[in-house]
Amino acid sequence: MVIITRKLLVLLLLIFSLMAIGQEQVNDSISPIMKEKIDKVIAQEKEAMKEEVEAVNVQLDNKEISLDDAIAKKKEIANKYALRIQRRVELVKAGKEVGSDKNGETKLTLNIGGGNGLFVLTKNGDTIRRKDKRTYSDIVLAFGFNNAIGEGQTLNDLDYKVGGSRFFELGFAWRTRVFKNSNWLRFKYGVSLQYNNLKLKDNKYYVKDGDLTTAETFPHELDKSKIRFTNLVAPIHFEFGPSKKIERDTYFRYSTRKKFKVGLGGYAGIRIGTRQKLKYKVDGDREKDKIKSDFNANDFVYGLSGYVSWGSVGIYTKYDLNPLFASPNIKQHNVSLGLRFDMD
Repeated sequence: MVIITRKLLVLLLLIFSLMAIGQEQVNDSISPIMKEKIDKVIAQEKEAMKEEVEAVNVQLDNKEISLDDAIAKKKEIANKYALRIQRRVELVKAGKEVGSDKNGETKLTLNIGGGNGLFVLTKNGDTIRRKDKRTYSDIVLAFGFNNAIGEGQTLNDLDYKVGGSRFFELGFAWRTRVFKNSNWLRFKYGVSLQYNNLKLKDNKYYVKDGDLTTAETFPHELDKSKIRFTNLVAPIHFEFGPSKKIERDTYFRYSTRKKFKVGLGGYAGIRIGTRQKLKYKVDGDREKDKIKSDFNANDFVYGLSGYVSWGSVGIYTKYDLNPLFASPNIKQHNVSLGLRFDMD
């Protein structure tokens, strides 16, 4: 009986303390509407405090804690909820308390440090900053026309077929906002696999002779003469353009969907394969040769690239600064133009 009496006395003391604090907060000169909001806040906190006190009583009844420990815990609970009531009442008076959701969580807005100061006050009094996702990932897909331009050449005297020479690129990229409070500039980086195909004209094919790689006339009529260079590269771009800021209670995001954007940068990597494919007929029989060789192609590739997009679709171009074939061969530089898709 002694334990029960002391438990009840402590509980009553806590409740009376909270009532006194709440009444002190309400006694200020306030409007009836604000008084109703404050009464609601106090009632919520009293209910939450009561649950915690009951949990301590259960521990005491189960002899998990001593009576002195129970009294100490209840005093801590009373102090915590007294501070919570005081803080929430002040927020109500300042017009920053926006009520509770259906799960009992209380949300409030603290405008600290500009537009990024939204916090969420949970039921246990913790505060959580709105989540800001600065880095996004994209799958990059590009394809289009490919060719190679040598020294002194023009578009009219290229060694390769314009329509038949194509490129294909598949990669994965990350896009990170450069500035904390603005998304007009993004840093885009990743890894891509490039396939650069070239179709020779005039019944020519490539022949490797030591350090030299030359285009020779094939002894039979060629249906196809194609050489493919496969590169593994790391593209890096600075992306410019507007975006839309999406704000929610617990997070905010920047979206570039249906927005104009420009990317300028380059790439660097290694050549991981070269293969020549020939199709022709001999005495009416179809023949197909696949020749795997380095053909003296440069092992290290690097160049400039850029794109102009609307949303996820854009026009893409790239230009190899490294010559296609290593010295002492003639200098030709691979160039590509096509469509690019950045799919997030």
